[in-house]
Amino acid sequence: MPEFLNADQHSISYDITGDGPPLLLLHGFPQTRAMWRPIVPQLKRHFTVITADLRGYGDSFKPKTMPEMGFRPMGQDMLGLMDALGFDRFHLAGHDRGGRTAHRMALDAPDRIASLTVMDIVPTEHLLENITHKTARAYYHWFFLAQPAPFPETMIEHDPDMYFERCLIGFGKADLSDFDDTLLEEYRRAWRDPAAITAMCNDYRAAIDVDLPLDTEDLSRTVDCPALVLYGADGAMAKAMDVGATWADRLSDMKSAAIAGGHFFPDQSPDATAQAIAAFCGSISV
Repeated sequence: MPEFLNADQHSISYDITGDGPPLLLLHGFPQTRAMWRPIVPQLKRHFTVITADLRGYGDSFKPKTMPEMGFRPMGQDMLGLMDALGFDRFHLAGHDRGGRTAHRMALDAPDRIASLTVMDIVPTEHLLENITHKTARAYYHWFFLAQPAPFPETMIEHDPDMYFERCLIGFGKADLSDFDDTLLEEYRRAWRDPAAITAMCNDYRAAIDVDLPLDTEDLSRTVDCPALVLYGADGAMAKAMDVGATWADRLSDMKSAAIAGGHFFPDQSPDATAQAIAAFCGSISV
């Protein structure tokens, strides 16, 4: 398991395989880089594929404070990792929190990103400032996890598997059988760590207290590299709003497409997800 030391000498765990233009894949909540295993075999035929655990998740280090779990420091870790691997410019794709980290990276380091793919998210600012009861019911965890410590941590630590498995099946058309048993065991090993539970709660606290102000400041800016918005056809976001339209004024060169499944469509439709990423990134030079 390769590890990269970030600027503060904290470890970021990653895997690298394949040959071709670099493609960095970032996972979301409550998963780890293991989520990409069913997808990587197709992509590594055409790309050098890097999968990494975000800080606070998987085998990467676990920050102790809320501001350290913002999308900007998460993205800075990944820019440092790609520097260390010798990739000045690369394709970038992220699901869920990984997609939000990727969006922040594209804003902060536009010269580094050849293409951006975000999966089953609407912009953080749009979600938080246009919340409806329908969205809040589906995505209640945004506000539960953001409660002051140690309230959510204490409740989750009582039975982490029950809570996080409920998250996996609760965001639109999913069942535990949609997730590979080996990958589920990887997720369970990771999320049973109390330090990971704290970090994940701080991720959601930071989204409101740190990332929302940053995104609000950047409302006049667009990401200008080619961008692809993928979303689950039966996911909670697709049912609540036009996912592609929420990105229209933030991504100047955008395509969008639905993939069969819910929020976790990469697990439910790995082949279709891999094909969509490969076709999109393969049409763009690094």
